[in-house]
This record gives sequence, structure tokens and C-alpha cells, in this order.
Amino acid sequence: MIVEAVRRRWTDGSLLRRFVNAEPFPTIDLPLRAPSSADLGDHFDEARAWAESIRRASRGGRSFTVVDGRIGGRSTGVTTRPERAVISSFDQAWSILGTVTEVSVYREIIGRSVTSPAAREWALANPLKALAIGAEWSTVLAALDWLVEHRNSGLYLRHVSAPGVDTKFIERHRTTLAGMLAVPSARGPFERALGFARKPATVRLRFDPAVLGMPRGVHEAVLRSDELDALDVRPKRALIVENEISYLSVPVPEGCVVLWGRGYDANEPASLTWLAGRPVDYWGDIDTHGFSILNRVRAHLPQARSVLMDAPTLLEHEQRWGTENDATRASLDRLTTDESALYSDLVTARYGPAVRLEQERLDWQWVSARLWLDQ
Repeated sequence: MIVEAVRRRWTDGSLLRRFVNAEPFPTIDLPLRAPSSADLGDHFDEARAWAESIRRASRGGRSFTVVDGRIGGRSTGVTTRPERAVISSFDQAWSILGTVTEVSVYREIIGRSVTSPAAREWALANPLKALAIGAEWSTVLAALDWLVEHRNSGLYLRHVSAPGVDTKFIERHRTTLAGMLAVPSARGPFERALGFARKPATVRLRFDPAVLGMPRGVHEAVLRSDELDALDVRPKRALIVENEISYLSVPVPEGCVVLWGRGYDANEPASLTWLAGRPVDYWGDIDTHGFSILNRVRAHLPQARSVLMDAPTLLEHEQRWGTENDATRASLDRLTTDESALYSDLVTARYGPAVRLEQERLDWQWVSARLWLDQ
């Protein structure tokens, strides 16, 4: 009970904070579950052994002070017994917990952070987390200084040149550094908030070479989204395909482009400004997430038309249905009436629980007869 009471204050960081801030120790006064008068009469040896164990644990006052009380009466005689344990100093607390070494390390961490207010504030707010990386604290400070100095530089984190710091170190301690810098800890938002360059988004597409002004033998490319967006591209029609093998399999008519959507990454091709106002088809899986992605695509391309995502296609391929894991029930407000009806059927399990028809399971003759209509 005594150890647990002190450990709670260690775990929440309050004792370490008070110690390094030279604040008074918060006295911990704990009542003990001492033997009663009846215990003295019926179990005298056990009661005496308990009292002796308490005094041994106090280590002569080095761990805590034992406060005695008097107990007994005519039948048993008056005797003293430990009634309270009082911890009134940091040294006693460290003795109880056996954390003298950790306290020394933490004091050194705070001392090293005197020129870095952000690091000191974080270490005070997170004492045990700071202790966990105490052996690397100097390198953490070096990384923090470099990030602050090069904030909004547009550099990649790979350009880091602080002593002992590389991109893997920053990645490993990103959550800590984000806490010190008061920015999001996820990789992309972390880099963006600090003004560092991020790995560029790319779009993979197949095309009629004439549409992109490419040599006749070039039919596919992976381009940076921003650079592709800057091109003057005017396709007769575009098709965004969720699945890679389906993307590779569909034919590309003259004057057209096919873009790989990569599931929820379909925002990248859909956000290309030269697709705005152009005829665009979207082909995804017939499941709740397929319609969720379609809904996202329409946030950029309201004119996008779904293909092969209808009830006839689903029912034609009943023998090829699978099961969708982690189906969504999100409200999708950019679907057509027919799409909304099918989405509702999937959500409510009209055709069975978690029905899913992946696009690569569709009969290819069925696909070929329904792609590039009106082209």
C-alpha cells in the first residue's frame, strides 16, 4: 500500500516535476491497517510480526517515518503499534521506489534543456517519457534545434545535418519532437506544419500518346501530380479505375486517358484541374467503400459517371461475390438515385451480409461491353 501510494505520484510525474522545480515535497500520510485489540489477544505473534515488518520496511526512517499509536486495555495491557506511515521528503520517496538513478538522469535532462524552453516544457509535462529517451536526450535536442532553425525552409528532412541525427532518428522520435513543437505527429502533417518538403504525390496513367504530346511508343507514365496538373491535357474522355490490374487491362481509345485510382488515393487523379468539365467515368468495386470512394471523386468531379457499379452487374456475378471487411455506413451525398439505392442495399444487407463484388472478378466480356460507352 505504501509503495503503491508513492508510485502513483511517480507515474503521474508530479514528484519529479516538484523535485526539479525545487517545490516542497507533498507529504504523504497513510493510515495503516493495524491489528486490533482483539488481534493482540488472539493473534499476538502475527500482530508483532506485522509491526516488525513495517519498521523494517521504513529502514530506520530512510524510506518513511512510522507513527505509533497506543492500543490495549485491562485484558491485554497497553502497547504501541504502527498506525501511520509518513513520507515527508523526496529522498524517502526515491528510497521507497528505488529510483535514485532515474531521478539523477531526469535532473540532468532538465539541466541540459535550459537553452531549449520547448524541450524543457515537454520534459516537465512528460517526465517518464523523457526518462525513456534519456540516453538520447542530447541528440533529441540537436534534432529539435535543427528543425527550429530550418522551419519553413522547403527542405526535405533528408537534408538534416545535426550531429547524430538522420531521417530515421527523426522518424523514430517524431511524436516527441511534434509534442515539443506543438505540431501534428503524423508524418505528412508534421512535415507540412513545419514547412518541410514532402514526398510528392504521383499519378499513374495510360494514354493515347497524342493526348499528352508524348512520342508514339510511350503509352504509360507515372508523373508528379503538380507537374501533370500543369500540362495542357484535353482528353475526349477519362476513366479512373480503382484496381491496378483492371487499370492495366482496359483498352485506351484514341484521345482518351486511363488513370489508376489506387482506392482512397483516387483524390489525386480526381483533383487534376484539366479533368474538370471533361467526360469522366469511375469504375470501382461494388461494395460500401467503392461507393465511398466514388463519392469522394465527385467532390472534385461532380460530372463523373460510374460504370460497372450497378445492380445488374452485381446480380449477374452472384457466384463471384465476396465478403467486405469493415464496411462503412457513412452518409454519401454525391451518389445518383440508382447508386444510393444500391449502396443502401449493401449497407442493409439486402443481398446478404457484407456483400462485395471486386472489379477484378467481373467477367471480361461483360466489362468490355460496358466500358467507354458514348465514346
